[in-house]
Amino acid sequence: MVNSEHSNWRADAAAGLIDILPLLAAACPFALLLGALAVQNGLSPAEITMMSFVVYAGASQFIAVDLWTVPVSMGLIIGTTALVNLRHVIMGAALTPYLGGFKPWQRWAFISVHADETWAMAIRRGRGPTGLTPAYVAGMIVPFYLNWPVCTALGASLGNLVANPEQYGIDFAFPAMFTVLIVGFWHGRRETFVIATSAAVAIACKLMLPGVWYIFLGGAAGILAGALAWRPGGKDRTQVSS
Repeated sequence: MVNSEHSNWRADAAAGLIDILPLLAAACPFALLLGALAVQNGLSPAEITMMSFVVYAGASQFIAVDLWTVPVSMGLIIGTTALVNLRHVIMGAALTPYLGGFKPWQRWAFISVHADETWAMAIRRGRGPTGLTPAYVAGMIVPFYLNWPVCTALGASLGNLVANPEQYGIDFAFPAMFTVLIVGFWHGRRETFVIATSAAVAIACKLMLPGVWYIFLGGAAGILAGALAWRPGGKDRTQVSS
């Protein structure tokens, strides 16, 4: 029985590692760019690497680096990054139905270090026939977490080599990766309605509101659209009755 449990744990962990590898590779350019931009804005390689270990939030780190001035406006940085990270409240709530087999400390550990990519893969796995397990999550988040500061440090050491991301197409990797994640959630009209609503609200807020409100409001609009489209029994109001 013990050997069987260990075998299942290794199999689930290996599955998590295999599933996250493409997204892990896609995250490398962003970490390289973050390290380079941080050094150009006055942070040392050690400081930005430590930030990636402790903060571990790509979008927030890019904003913090962009706002980094001398003297540092800590209030502005904290307020802006907190607004960006509000989306994790929504994401954590979405994970809850798939964490039934997790111990409390395992839930907290996962929620504390989940990223957009690992969150999406966890939701995908949880909806599948095998369900979401702690071993699968460990197989994803451990390499994904370690990859971020390591590549950040590499980017900081490379410096100006990645100062112009458009030259290498790095700037396109970010939207391309999230487009792939969105497509993975698409199954029919309900998802189309939710995605279109969220995108429309996010674009409108980006054009009309200052700051990064479009991130949170776009996500909130998607949740509201999903709630409006849902109906008991697994059907939704965007489907045409047969």
